[in-house]
Amino acid sequence: MMRFGMRRCSPRTATGCLEAEVAKEFLARVVEQAREKGWSSDEHFTVDGTLLEAWASVKSFQPKEKKSSLPPDDPGNPTVNFHGEKRSNQTHESKSDPDALLARKGAGKEAKLSYSGNLLVENRNGLIVSSTVWEATGTAEREAAMAMLQEVPGTGRATVGGDKGFDTAEFVRECRNLCVTPHVAQNLARRGGSAIDGRTTQHAGYRISQKKRKRIEECLGWLKTIALLRKVRHRGTLKVDWIFTFACAAYNLVRMRNLMHSVVPT
Repeated sequence: MMRFGMRRCSPRTATGCLEAEVAKEFLARVVEQAREKGWSSDEHFTVDGTLLEAWASVKSFQPKEKKSSLPPDDPGNPTVNFHGEKRSNQTHESKSDPDALLARKGAGKEAKLSYSGNLLVENRNGLIVSSTVWEATGTAEREAAMAMLQEVPGTGRATVGGDKGFDTAEFVRECRNLCVTPHVAQNLARRGGSAIDGRTTQHAGYRISQKKRKRIEECLGWLKTIALLRKVRHRGTLKVDWIFTFACAAYNLVRMRNLMHSVVPT
């Protein structure tokens, strides 16, 4: 069973929590406007995530219990030699942004200090319904997806599309426990085979979800390029989540403006 805990704020981060809640409320109000106009689906969704490069240098990724050493040759930009050193998130952390984790999107890709930015998008017009930023762990996308799906309004059965990374027995099981039909892409190379069988893939709705799920890439692309979030300018999960959520609301407003123009010609 997946467990999803709520973030708790210390007095020092109370302001950050308040800002994060304001951003979530802003996005929710924008989504509600779209729902009132009939632009947003309450039944069919897509989930996905992407890595957001942190505002921290790889040089800042140092052992958690670093022993005293000689003064740096250049305090502003010290020379660091990582040759032969094994680094992992278990033994190292960024001294400038401890919430950022070393992660890579795929095999052969360069590992960078990153956050995991995650979206829940409805399939009718590709509007962002929910967003969240998590630490960039190997399971962040699936866990964030489950957390967002739990907040989907309504009691009827819904569907959720996703790429092969969501084709795990645990994710499929948890979706069905939430009365959500998983329409994720089959990972036939997975040990034990795909968690999705012919009872799901035989339906036309599955093929439609697989076609519609590609729209989420447009959202992620806009956030990284137009909203300049390929490399974030904030540090700490709360602040990154705050700016990520505001950017998602801005994307929806732009999308809704275009939808309005298509309905009411100028």
